[in-house]
Amino acid sequence: MIIISNEIKTKVGIKLDEFESQMIFKCNLGNMKVKDCYIDEEHHEEVDMLGPNPSRMLALGVLGCLSASFIFCLKKRNMKVDDFRSDAEVTIARNEKGFLRIKKIDVNIEPKIEDPETLKRAKQCLKATKDGVSFFEQYCIVTQSVRAGVEVNVNIEI
Repeated sequence: MIIISNEIKTKVGIKLDEFESQMIFKCNLGNMKVKDCYIDEEHHEEVDMLGPNPSRMLALGVLGCLSASFIFCLKKRNMKVDDFRSDAEVTIARNEKGFLRIKKIDVNIEPKIEDPETLKRAKQCLKATKDGVSFFEQYCIVTQSVRAGVEVNVNIEI
């Protein structure tokens, strides 16, 4: 990770896994050491998949970030949830040119909160800002970046 003024840069990479099919990539997460991480675009049957496809990875990024932001909002007041689960549903559809695109990601967050003070704080975290987004969502790097449309630059070195 490189920090430049107000920017943080992290490099990740993938490499075609030469022992598998032509659409399975082994992930390189930079300094983060994970035993095995694969992106699988080859298999369409879930039972055969070696890893998630990029659409699922994006949904997991949004889901993980929103979940962490919500819990962070509670922790700012030293409060915690009794139990927590969340899930995301990715809808993929064809665009006007006929290409498949991620149309939307529906996120459902289910914190179990029994303490009345924690419940009160949770409701404060859910209050909408003047942008119409919940307070806790403002702190989610991934979701807010996806919503704003992340700049993607592509360079191919042949």
